[in-house]
Amino acid sequence: MGPPAIAPDIRRVEQARARENFPVALRVLPARYRRHLVALYGYARHVDDLGDEPVDGGLDRLAALDDVEAGLRGLYAGADMRHPVLRALAPTVAECGLPLDTLVRLIEANRVDQHVTRYATFEQLVGYCTLSANPVGELVLHVFGQVTPAAVALSDRICTALQLVEHLQDVAEDHRRGRVYLPAADLERFGVTEADLARPSANRQLRELIGFEAERARAWLDAGAPLVSALHGWGRLAVSGYLAGGRATLDALAAADHDPLAVTVRPRRRQILGNWLAATVRGAG
Repeated sequence: MGPPAIAPDIRRVEQARARENFPVALRVLPARYRRHLVALYGYARHVDDLGDEPVDGGLDRLAALDDVEAGLRGLYAGADMRHPVLRALAPTVAECGLPLDTLVRLIEANRVDQHVTRYATFEQLVGYCTLSANPVGELVLHVFGQVTPAAVALSDRICTALQLVEHLQDVAEDHRRGRVYLPAADLERFGVTEADLARPSANRQLRELIGFEAERARAWLDAGAPLVSALHGWGRLAVSGYLAGGRATLDALAAADHDPLAVTVRPRRRQILGNWLAATVRGAG
């Protein structure tokens, strides 16, 4: 099978990985785990870029996403992979037993993005996260060979929370792209208009709304935190890093007075490390 029509921008993928709120693949992890996690990230980032970024050559985003799914299904059918992202993913699929449907859900999330740009309620937004975020956590559990229904349920809470946090960081960027991930019911409740999202800095109403959504995301993180103690070995270490990144980002957002319009909210490595040590110790206990 030939490569999909849209090739990945490897430099963009590497830059995005460096900007994540959490360490995608901790350097202390054994090489096989790092390789699998980087391959998963490369796949997820490539699919996300196809859903977000302009596509060159006159091919629309939906066609590009269809192309990736066709390539992915070819991989599972035993076809030779020439596309670099799928070629890198192939050993992880084989060695970790990744379920095809879980990988396809990430593609479906980006299809949704092409026709859904607003969410009326928080519950609808959480439903979107079941496609856009939760599959990643399930795939990570497969990498570490620790997949159980209970672990997946806890992982879903963490991943939904991490997606919510990212939406809060990217309010201005998403609005410029024509998307709003703050529920309409909450915008109305706090007296925030979409025009407020285009300001150079957040007004009082928007800061109060962001603070409310941040605490809700923190509650979801806390609800998923028992996953750390449910895991063992390298899986516990990796997941505690993801949890720490989410908490550190919420701390950075609070330090910015819940104003993601005026500043770029990013956690410092020291904040992540402190939260990671705390999560790891609590999990071990």
